[in-house]
Amino acid sequence: MTDNKQVSHSGDPVDAKMLDKGGGSIVSLMVALLVAIFAFQLNASMLSPALATMQRELNTTADQVGLIQTVFYTAAALFALFLPRLADLAGRKKVLLGMLIATTVGCAISALAPNVPILMFGRILQGTAGPLLPLCLIMLHDRIHEEQRYARLMAILSSVNGGIAGVDAILGGWLAGTFGFRSVFWAMAVVAVAAIVLVMLFTDESTASDTPKMDWLGVAALVIAFLATYLAINEIQKLAKANWILVAVLIVVAAVFFVAFWQIEKHKKDPMVSTHYLKQRRTWGLLSTTLLTMTGVFAIMNGVVPAIAQDTQFGAGMSASVVSFATLTPYALVGLVFGPIAGQLAGRFGYKRVLRVGMVVTILGAIFGIYVAHAPSIWALVLISVVLGVSYAGTGNIMLNGLGIVLSPKDNTGYLPGMNAGAFNLGSGLSFAVLYAFMNAFTQSSGAVAGYSAAMVAGLVLLVLAFACSFLIPDPDSVD
Repeated sequence: MTDNKQVSHSGDPVDAKMLDKGGGSIVSLMVALLVAIFAFQLNASMLSPALATMQRELNTTADQVGLIQTVFYTAAALFALFLPRLADLAGRKKVLLGMLIATTVGCAISALAPNVPILMFGRILQGTAGPLLPLCLIMLHDRIHEEQRYARLMAILSSVNGGIAGVDAILGGWLAGTFGFRSVFWAMAVVAVAAIVLVMLFTDESTASDTPKMDWLGVAALVIAFLATYLAINEIQKLAKANWILVAVLIVVAAVFFVAFWQIEKHKKDPMVSTHYLKQRRTWGLLSTTLLTMTGVFAIMNGVVPAIAQDTQFGAGMSASVVSFATLTPYALVGLVFGPIAGQLAGRFGYKRVLRVGMVVTILGAIFGIYVAHAPSIWALVLISVVLGVSYAGTGNIMLNGLGIVLSPKDNTGYLPGMNAGAFNLGSGLSFAVLYAFMNAFTQSSGAVAGYSAAMVAGLVLLVLAFACSFLIPDPDSVD
């Protein structure tokens, strides 16, 4: 019988449970990956409270500042489609370092930008880190083959991807108010540089089992199809002000290039993703569930609930300066705390079972949201934020990310996490388009309370459909 001890490089005994299959420290690996994820997350969250300062210091308009954010999120979504697959072929550590270096350069350009166009270019470079979470999860999975242990650590990484319980946004606001918006970008750059150093020191290089040349033709067709769809959704969100001819053109372009993508993948010897995988339930079952879940829940927490909180006539009448503390902060904080617990449960009971429990509670949260729309109060708003923080931010979101990794085939581990990231992004945009369409339509015909309720009902229906789609996702043990 062994005592489960190994000897470290210094000659001291160490616990083998703290080592990965290559003998490296799991703690060091986790720290490196966590800081890398922070580096992207800060790019996404720290800037929001600094937008007004940015508008003033650059002497620009609110629309231009909003466009800066749109450019960043669009770039992040597009890079997420193919960089995980490129990492499979060229080397995951190499691509991760490239993403972090591009992000650092983007932060520096944004900090020094004299005008909006240069700042947009910097934000595009920062968007290269869009698929950083799925790539980190792939690298972790390559190092840890014990599924229960992987589920626990995966949940820790995923739980911080939604923000650091609102502290990042608060810090961004303080930096912008004290030193100007450029200080926010320099703070992001410092974290990105730290991530580069840690990734260089504590991660190993790895690739997929098969490494042919990258299918750039397939990538181009998929990116154009996705971009056209994404732009169509952004235009639809304008509702009455939307250019519907442009929407129709974009939808046609998306359809044409998706068909082109399918044909390219069908006939290519080494496609980005074979149509064999695209036809499998592991692909369309997971992507459908992710898309419907995000469409059903994202705008509830990020739009409808804050709107109810700030409505002085039919809502809780909270000021814009404190509304986040009753809605988004509890949501993010509970999600951050519960995420590792969900990982423990997934390791014991399986990803799909934990996902469905989270989805059921999310559905109950949407039902409670209908009550909140009719009887708004601070405590009701806090409660729905906590419920959805546990059920979606701390459970559903993490399980969907985890399934993207464990369902991936060994010869192409990057395609499903990349496409799943695309489904998350599309769902977030669709959520505002769909739920706000219902909210605005019923508000005009029956009043604000009916509008809020209609948005909750629309989210509820989509979440029920997502729950049904979750039964189409195969068990990870049943796929190769």
